[in-house]
Amino acid sequence: MCVGIPMQITQVDTFRATAFDGDASHEIDLSLVGTQPVGTWVLTFLGAARDVLDPDDALKIKAAVDNLRAVMSGHDTGIDAFADIEARGPQLPPHLQAALDAGKSTA
Repeated sequence: MCVGIPMQITQVDTFRATAFDGDASHEIDLSLVGTQPVGTWVLTFLGAARDVLDPDDALKIKAAVDNLRAVMSGHDTGIDAFADIEARGPQLPPHLQAALDAGKSTA
């Protein structure tokens, strides 16, 4: 399994960039998202940006990943980084919710 890490671009060179994950700078590939301006948040997997994120979503993902790392290393963070998920409960993708609302048991 691969976990996406949000990073903020600090330097760009066409389809390569330097991005900061909060701890260190990394060289990333921008081929899948195109050239992005400095300051843009991207979701990276194995050194490649796969999605452009708005800053609010990037910070939520970063908090969740940071807390997941802390829990996996045996630390109690005292912070509930998953409160937004717990408060709303599971959500179906829009096409499945529409099928359910229409009384269908399959999409």
